[in-house]
Amino acid sequence: MSNSNDGTGRALNIVKRIALGVAGFIAVACLVGGVVVFTLFGNELKTLDSIKKIDEYPLYTMDYAGDYGIDEFLEQGGASNDAELIDFVVDRLLKGLPIEIELPNLACSTFNAETPSGDAIFGRNFDLEFSPGMMVRTNPEDGYASLSMVNLAFIGYGEDKLPDDLASSIVSLAAPFAPLDGVNEKGLAVGVLLIDTEATDQRTDRVDITTTTAIRMMLDRCATVDEAVALLGKYDMHASGGRSYHFQIADASGKTVVVEYIGDEMNVLEPSDPTTAGVPAEGKTYMAATNFLLTPGEYDFGGGEDRYATVMGALEAADGVMDAQQAMDTLQSVSREVKIKDNGEVFQTQWSVVYNLDRGTAKICMGGKYDEVHELSIA
Repeated sequence: MSNSNDGTGRALNIVKRIALGVAGFIAVACLVGGVVVFTLFGNELKTLDSIKKIDEYPLYTMDYAGDYGIDEFLEQGGASNDAELIDFVVDRLLKGLPIEIELPNLACSTFNAETPSGDAIFGRNFDLEFSPGMMVRTNPEDGYASLSMVNLAFIGYGEDKLPDDLASSIVSLAAPFAPLDGVNEKGLAVGVLLIDTEATDQRTDRVDITTTTAIRMMLDRCATVDEAVALLGKYDMHASGGRSYHFQIADASGKTVVVEYIGDEMNVLEPSDPTTAGVPAEGKTYMAATNFLLTPGEYDFGGGEDRYATVMGALEAADGVMDAQQAMDTLQSVSREVKIKDNGEVFQTQWSVVYNLDRGTAKICMGGKYDEVHELSIA
């Protein structure tokens, strides 16, 4: 009986030693693998670890660590369509993990103003179906630090898939290439708005860029409106999602323009220029944009004239001077109430944000919750 027990004991000891050896091997392998992973993906892991959920609508923040490859993107020719942009992002940032980048119909509003203390501000409503938001901080080595808002639905997220853990957050590494509005440390702000007409598709010998990469480049590289306009003129614009868009751009000096593409020709409108909405008052320093072309002409497309009139009326009544709360109130006055579309999706204002161009801050409300304001800073 004792021999049997001794044999069993020796067998168990052998099994234990084998198990401990295997466990030790796995631990070493995991440690080595972890070092390799961190060497290869250190900045990416640091970026993903920075993600925080600050609003249940939801709204996330992310601090992007390291280089997301905008110089490399341009050196290899840029992208003339969303598919080429996706190929670059998948290869450069996601290490082969497939994604989609899609910009559907967006009905939005933007405007600029000045606070009573003289700070330049920029307001923006983003109107669409459910759009989980992410405010992304970037600080490129050879560019300007910035805050930019990303609709995570454009890179594959939705109500049943959100970046709430490491595995599900990996795709958010693509976020720097999908900004829709933002401000940089020099005080340049930009917002993009849909024009429902034939997509811009410039084809010369210039490097190709898409709508969202244009915003990324302006925030990274431009300190003023003039620099942003000059940058856009150096590239062939290809509108994302098979649509057309225009940009409102403003800077800390108070200057603003709206950039539009008419028949693939870039057109720049200043506050003193006549528009399809009429002849502006003399000395006006502010502008607004919604979803119709401001460049004079006869058009049978576009929308948002009512929102434009409301915003411009508020600006005119205030002579272009508003504090942040008045700017947010103006955005609320043109926010889109909840509407159930034929396909069952809920359409409404997804976020309202007021950027302070002198301070590098953003005050943002999600999902029409104007009593819940989140304040974020580039710093």
